[in-house]
Amino acid sequence: MTQAQSSTDANQDGDGMSPPTASGARARFADRLRQWWQPAGTWRRGIVLAVLSGVLALLFFFHSDVPNRIGNLGSLLETFLPWLGLAIPVLLVLAVVRRSATALIVLLAPAVIWLNLFGGLLTEKSSAGGDLTVLTHNVNAANPDPDGTAEDVVKAGADIVALEELADTEVTRYADDLKAAYPYHAVEGTVGLWSKYPIQGVSAVDIKLGWTRAMRAAVSTPHGQVAVYVAHLPSVRVKFDAGFTAGQRDSAANALGEAIAAETLPNVVLLGDLNGTMNDRALAWVTSQMRSTQGAAGDGMGFTWPASFPLARIDQIMVKGIEPVSSWTLPRTGSDHLPVEARLELP
Repeated sequence: MTQAQSSTDANQDGDGMSPPTASGARARFADRLRQWWQPAGTWRRGIVLAVLSGVLALLFFFHSDVPNRIGNLGSLLETFLPWLGLAIPVLLVLAVVRRSATALIVLLAPAVIWLNLFGGLLTEKSSAGGDLTVLTHNVNAANPDPDGTAEDVVKAGADIVALEELADTEVTRYADDLKAAYPYHAVEGTVGLWSKYPIQGVSAVDIKLGWTRAMRAAVSTPHGQVAVYVAHLPSVRVKFDAGFTAGQRDSAANALGEAIAAETLPNVVLLGDLNGTMNDRALAWVTSQMRSTQGAAGDGMGFTWPASFPLARIDQIMVKGIEPVSSWTLPRTGSDHLPVEARLELP
């Protein structure tokens, strides 16, 4: 027996196999990892996609339970909640590519929940008729063309117009541009109301900001008096160090809701930039007692901001005691918001 053969025999175990090496163990571990990550079979493939679909379904179903204690994450999620639906077709394509029956079945859950939440907004709900047309528009204090914006507002032909974010230096200009079409108007702070019908009982609404960004008036329409509220709630910001900063907006929304709850007239219209969507729980004190014209009689999502590429509907027309007939957004003006108009039927 040679020395080489003796060495080989010494390295063999009892069954004639070489002992496992570190590289062999790593190879087996990598092979098992690949089998877990890419298991064979239609039902076993796409486990990760199925998990992602399940998480998406949970976000849709339990969005109101996402806490606001940390950076107002719940309100941030609810503001852009419809856009999470874009993940559904992406997951669908990936599930088809992976040929995963499991992922496809789990994906049905977020798809059904999204349709339940927002599918109604995709259908045409407007109808003919109505007694009163109202319009709201955040005209932007830095608007480079206030005269053109006023002209666009007049062309819309509404009976009642609410304007928000009125700069002090531009109030007289808007009043002059609109007075031929709207003989009655009132301005409180940075918000104003223009009407074809007489206005009484004008007062500022205290929304706990220290300056005036909301007002109330009674408009005498041919079908009776209507309480009209105009409001511009504080802006919100998304900051890396503070999250979704909406504290002032939330407290102002609560104060506005309290004022509307105390209103004595049965027919109420709220016009304004609420800096929040109907899904945002922070506006619950307002949304719980009023109806959105877009949700009741609109066509499509009706996003209003930013005007260049609208991502959210933060400009609202809401009613109480009044039936919405139709609701729509108007073409872009010189502002960074789109105007919103609605046709209402009074009792």
